[in-house]
Amino acid sequence: MRPFLTAEWRYLVMLNYEVDPEVLRPLVPRDTELDTWQGRTFASMVGFRFLDTRVRGLPVPFHRNFDEVNLRFYVRHLGPEGWRRGVVFVKEIVPRQAIATVARVLYNEPYVALPMRHVVEMEGAHTGAPGRVEYAWKAGGKWQHLAATTLGPPQASEPGSAAEFITEHYWGYTAQRDGGCAEYRVEHPRWSVWQVDTTALEIDVEGMYGARFVPFLRGKPSSAFVADGSAVAVYPGTRTGSGASQSPASEKPRAA
Repeated sequence: MRPFLTAEWRYLVMLNYEVDPEVLRPLVPRDTELDTWQGRTFASMVGFRFLDTRVRGLPVPFHRNFDEVNLRFYVRHLGPEGWRRGVVFVKEIVPRQAIATVARVLYNEPYVALPMRHVVEMEGAHTGAPGRVEYAWKAGGKWQHLAATTLGPPQASEPGSAAEFITEHYWGYTAQRDGGCAEYRVEHPRWSVWQVDTTALEIDVEGMYGARFVPFLRGKPSSAFVADGSAVAVYPGTRTGSGASQSPASEKPRAA
């Protein structure tokens, strides 16, 4: 099957917070269940660069390179070959109104468009020099951001590690207006990750994500790292389970 979207996702800041599963359970799409690491449930604040975006192989005018920040959590779905490990997005922030509007109106995706900016200072980081990555967005008249400084060179994630759990999810799941669920396959090589020295998350948690996330996102992350990223391919969406005979949610790109 031909990918619907190709791009590069680069310099992914991932701040991971242990969350009460009952906070996430109402957001779990049909035909999926919460995925856990060592019996613990996580949500992640993720910021990254979306580069050289192409739809059906064609560049998207004025929408090739941009930032994205999202809050996501982790689920799994039982496919024909076994468990498919995926992500669900609570909210996705992009700087382009066209992207947000199409995703929200046509595909029931939780996108918003806000002014955004970034700082990527990673020269030499691949050989161990300190690096810094920051993604910021403006909401309610104030700039909010997440950031991390790196420590040492990037390394392959250890089998069974938190970094492997967070980065090695290759499906996206989205609840549909009729109660069904759409799934999307995301293909990319295994990512290496930098350990981090410091992290920052300065946001209006309640205003952006609701009061239920305040006790968790205002604390210290359980783990944090910066992933190097790679080229990615996103495949057309299909319906899961009892909704599989209906029309797919359509061919919409998913974020990391």
